[in-house]
Amino acid sequence: MYIGDLHIHSRYSRATSKELTPEHLDLWAGKKGINIVGTGDFTHPAWRAELAEKLEPAEPGLYMLKKEYSLQRPSILGQSSPRFVISGEISSIYKKNGRVRKVHSLILLPSLEAAEVLSRRLEAIGNIHSDGRPILGLDCHDLLAITLEACPDAIYVPAHIWTPHFSLFGAFSGFDTIEECYEELTPQIHALETGLSSDPAMNWRLSALDSFQLISNSDAHSPAKLGREASLFDIPMSYAGLYGAIQRGEGLKGTIEFFPEEGKYHFDGHRKCHLCLSPSQARKYNGICPVCGRKLTTGVLHRIEQLADRDEDFLLPQGRPFENLVPLGEVIASSVGSSPSSVKVSRQYEHLLEELGNEFYILRQAPLEDISHAAGSLTAEGIRHLRDGKVQWRPGYDGEYGTMRLFQSAELDNVEGQMCMTFETANADLSETLGPGSSGAPGVTGDGELAADAVPSANTALSGKAGVSHGSTASREASYETAASNILTVSMPSSALNRDQQQAVESVFPVTAVIAGPGTGKTKTLVSRIEHLMGERGVKPSEITAVTFTNKAADELTQRIRQALPGRRSLNQMQVGTFHSLCYRLLARSGTELSLADQGQAEECAGETIEALELPCTVRQFLTAISLHKAGLSSAQGFAAYMADDSAAETGFTLTQEAADRYQQALECRKLMDFDDLLLNMLRLLEQEQKAEYRKQHFSYLLVDEFQDISPVQYRLIKAWNKGGRELFVIGDPDQSIYSFRGSDSRCFDLLEQDFPGTSTIRLTTGYRSTPEILSASLPLISRNPGGERRLSAARPHGGPVRLVTAQTSLSESIFIAKEINRMVGGIDMLDAHSQTPGLPDTARSFADIAVLYRTNHQARLLEQCLQKEGIPYVVAGREDYLDHPAVQGTISFFGALLKSSGLDEDTTKLCRKRISPSADYSSLAERFQPRLKKDRPWKLLEDWISCLELGSDKSMDTFVCMSYFHKTMEDMLSTLAFGQANDLKRSGQDSRPSDAVTLMTLHASKGLEFPVVFLYGLRQGILPLKTGKKAVNPQEERRLMYVGMTRARDELILTTSEEPSPFLEELPKDACRREKARTPGSGMKQLSLFDFM
Repeated sequence: MYIGDLHIHSRYSRATSKELTPEHLDLWAGKKGINIVGTGDFTHPAWRAELAEKLEPAEPGLYMLKKEYSLQRPSILGQSSPRFVISGEISSIYKKNGRVRKVHSLILLPSLEAAEVLSRRLEAIGNIHSDGRPILGLDCHDLLAITLEACPDAIYVPAHIWTPHFSLFGAFSGFDTIEECYEELTPQIHALETGLSSDPAMNWRLSALDSFQLISNSDAHSPAKLGREASLFDIPMSYAGLYGAIQRGEGLKGTIEFFPEEGKYHFDGHRKCHLCLSPSQARKYNGICPVCGRKLTTGVLHRIEQLADRDEDFLLPQGRPFENLVPLGEVIASSVGSSPSSVKVSRQYEHLLEELGNEFYILRQAPLEDISHAAGSLTAEGIRHLRDGKVQWRPGYDGEYGTMRLFQSAELDNVEGQMCMTFETANADLSETLGPGSSGAPGVTGDGELAADAVPSANTALSGKAGVSHGSTASREASYETAASNILTVSMPSSALNRDQQQAVESVFPVTAVIAGPGTGKTKTLVSRIEHLMGERGVKPSEITAVTFTNKAADELTQRIRQALPGRRSLNQMQVGTFHSLCYRLLARSGTELSLADQGQAEECAGETIEALELPCTVRQFLTAISLHKAGLSSAQGFAAYMADDSAAETGFTLTQEAADRYQQALECRKLMDFDDLLLNMLRLLEQEQKAEYRKQHFSYLLVDEFQDISPVQYRLIKAWNKGGRELFVIGDPDQSIYSFRGSDSRCFDLLEQDFPGTSTIRLTTGYRSTPEILSASLPLISRNPGGERRLSAARPHGGPVRLVTAQTSLSESIFIAKEINRMVGGIDMLDAHSQTPGLPDTARSFADIAVLYRTNHQARLLEQCLQKEGIPYVVAGREDYLDHPAVQGTISFFGALLKSSGLDEDTTKLCRKRISPSADYSSLAERFQPRLKKDRPWKLLEDWISCLELGSDKSMDTFVCMSYFHKTMEDMLSTLAFGQANDLKRSGQDSRPSDAVTLMTLHASKGLEFPVVFLYGLRQGILPLKTGKKAVNPQEERRLMYVGMTRARDELILTTSEEPSPFLEELPKDACRREKARTPGSGMKQLSLFDFM
């Protein structure tokens, strides 16, 4: 018979002992009597390297410590050399079926080589370097699939399945069924780890678990904790033997268990309030702590009662036997009246091992007279009580271990220690804790702990027979009543419209302008307007065109229209898209020859023009001036603002007509048009009389979203499209006009009324997105701009206050955000889950619920490093500098050419030679990649491309690959690059697309989006409002920009600053924000510096 403890950790995991080395694991496994011990943490590269150095192969699939590293002493009787099996634990935090899920998985592997293969796969998904137990935003279903694909012989076991915060059935973030978690892969799950707070008998109450093997392990965070729980095997000593036992039950003989009451989560309760409650007592308080009013931590016993379909005394006929034990050191401590960590206990522990053998032998088999002779009668009596099941307990709760006693006070007085065996009963009433006028819980003491007479005593026989009872009097509950969330999301019913929205939807005026503040249901109104036109007024879809600002908005609008009008095939005839994508499609339909220049080609034309005319500017400055010129602006109107935002220059130059003509000629020589030409050529086409009927057919009903962001040329397009049309409907918000550098003007609604007298203007003034607290902070800010006091009433109930957090430096500000995100998701490990800050919202968040917004892309660098250090998955949205890198531009040009019917041409080949490699054979590369364009994912194509051209050291290309994860085809990706706005462009912060991730983006890119939680980062002097030289670019627009950022938040808004705060913060009402100081890393944590991020 072998004893196995397969789930442990190394010193590379958080909150673990420095002694968790192969040497000490070997030593303590020998002391405990463990024959097979897991290595733990196989994903960590440094630990894997250490294992490879210090272990050597033993039996097939197992390892043993090399003799030169052994710490074992011959004096310990019967000590043998344990075997190691490669193991590790993965923490998955993700969102599924509308809830945040946090599940831990135990994985066993047959070799270090298999660990290397699987680790490489996981490294492409998330950070496996920061923690021995990596945190991945990966669905457990996908983790199981990846594991079995990488190593078909892997053993995958859901870990400690009842732990409230991090497990398969956890009360806070788990599932109600295995099938909900693993879906069609459920048959690949064969075993479950019961965890410290449950034993097999508790699990037998769920018939759904009957077909699974139940195993136990210690989950040790220090060598001395090995063997707290273990499994018993009668198998050949090999990985194959373990596989058969765990997957099929062949040779699995039972388990050694903690007393469940001793586990940290057995009962319900609140550790900070010193309140421990049985499930029935917790139900009386509806799951709410009577001391502080916050939600109680639901214990394992309660959670099992919620899901159980059998009575508590049910005995599973095929259930394997299990034994309940207390660690030997704690038994000794209770007998000699000392702490388990005392020198006295340690000496007696070592003496017993030397005299009698390993710990499991002493606890389970050694004759009592031998124990008495070696350690005295009290220790022998304590072990007799343990074997007879004469154990009294005070249950663990909310992360607090339970406490046990083996002796009555009459048998042993004045016994102290960690597992204190005294069990005094306090007489004070809970009302003293709660204060005057409060009522206490039955069975609760003045310290908030369960009174002794309220706790059933255990009379557990250590017979090894199945069906051991723990004397619980709790009955099965049909349901568990939980308290309402502190923050409720109130959204309008899908069919409901308020009075103002209804007026806008039903308007029959030739021109209707809707001014819609943030969160007032703009998209809802737009969709309902289209639905009303087709459903109530009989308008054909082919007569409707809807113009959006981003591709994402166009996709969302199309999807919501289809949901509102299911089954309408004619919806395909309706035109929905951005200005540029609509113009591209319309020009293509008109027969116009189209070849859109990519960035690299446009730069080539600009470079030729600059060189020919000896212009005093860079290529980037020239292209910016050209774009502004074509948008209907002079370069002076928007150039400085645009360039300052991108930190390229403080001043521009005067673009002459000669330069503009020369650039256009360079494009035409190549039979190209640039991005801005799409709009201008569309305008020219519309001016042709013969196209009037086409215009009338498709633009009878024209709807324009985000009207405040249009440029002069886009405004001309709207007027041209609307000419001869029946109704023009525009919707937007002047207070969210943030693109003046591209020609937008907050006075656009006034201009519309001037050009179209009789325009019906409707204002939407009920906000459904943000809480009253968020609006109370943001509205006074925007009211500082011209236009008077803004009014927007919140339909949401009150939430938490807006928080203004001041840090000493930008580094400490970034660290605060990373730590705060950690807190918001409930902690990325169990240590975090029990270190939550009082007074802050405890709503469980997924990573995808959270966005961090900032003024410029450069601010994101430090944030990314801090999130990586913390192991938090993230996505960066926006157009970044890596897209301008020569190799990236050359790559875009190459694949763009392959997608054209003409294929790779001479101009593209020249550009690739100039920007990537002068010696590469691009014709051969075209033959290699052309057949794969439509069937291979972009990331596969790019990885092969990088390999062929030896671009592996090019960081910009690596970043480009991280963008490709978000696209199914190369054509889709290049289309997004050509037509997408800032928030259409995303890249992963990891080497894969995370299933759940925090979003990082600029304030500009956040336009049109919303998140439950928003951080506004870096609100400092010179950053917001942004300053170039000695003055701000545009204070009013910068204020609008901050207003946009603040109103992206639904539930929580956190403003952060450091050094010299932004003057805009002084414009917020004093009572609108709760002001805090970011905690500086101090004595309890490692002091970080910039060198940690280099």
